[in-house]
Amino acid sequence: MPNPYCVASEVVLALLFGVCLRHAARAGPARVWQLIAGILFGLLLEWATIQQLHSYRYGRFLVMLGDVPLMVGVGWGVIIYSVRLFSDASGLPEWARPILDGLLALNIDLVMDAVAIRLGLWDWGQGLQWQYFGVPYANFWAWFWVVASFSAGLRALARPATWAGRWLGPLGAIVVGLAVIIAMDALITAITPAWQLPPVALTLGAALALVVWLRPRLTQRPADPLVFWVPLGIHAYFLTAGLLSRAILRPPVLLLVSLAMLALALYLHWATIQSALNQAPAVQRSGLPPGE
Repeated sequence: MPNPYCVASEVVLALLFGVCLRHAARAGPARVWQLIAGILFGLLLEWATIQQLHSYRYGRFLVMLGDVPLMVGVGWGVIIYSVRLFSDASGLPEWARPILDGLLALNIDLVMDAVAIRLGLWDWGQGLQWQYFGVPYANFWAWFWVVASFSAGLRALARPATWAGRWLGPLGAIVVGLAVIIAMDALITAITPAWQLPPVALTLGAALALVVWLRPRLTQRPADPLVFWVPLGIHAYFLTAGLLSRAILRPPVLLLVSLAMLALALYLHWATIQSALNQAPAVQRSGLPPGE
């Protein structure tokens, strides 16, 4: 029988997928295909990582594709879709946006992974005290490269305003992303687990320093409200489920990390939130639905 927390996470991700799909459909079929390609990429990378490393296993979800839950692929797709929209509004150079995308995804995973293993969504098999609250440090290395590599591939290959760019570019991004993550997984696992933290911290620290040095306009140029609903939905689910199950209190510092990451998400998306709130009265006065 599926774990109720697995089922609840499937519902949350299905709702977020519906929001992203509606947004993509308004932008046209090519944008829908990019969203779907992100989901396919997520499913393939999960399958490839399990086959390559055998380092974790999933709990029982309602819809499983072999060893991989369908909604895990959906989760990758909606996260990648939303962070790309955010970085596009950041004013960063095109080449630097995938780096910001990877860091934005980590804002979600620094809480999600640690709470998820306590809810039974997946298991790293090392107990709850190992490395980062039971999550290997190498996982955050992988998260960064997963999102950054697919985002970079998609930006490079899908940008030409041609048939090939629109329809073959996302397929090329899947190939690029899979090649990079397989290589990076092999690289980090070649290092003894006790020595994995320094290269992970150095890579992520350098990425963060570069983005800060480039001074993105995070509070000046609001993005589409969608870019906040995805992290908010995921943060809210794991905070709520963690409190109801008390899993987030084992240890209590995990609750502080969750609140800190939520506060950081609110700060990063503050311009978007204000813009959405300011638009709501105007929409009500006009009698038009939002987005029309």
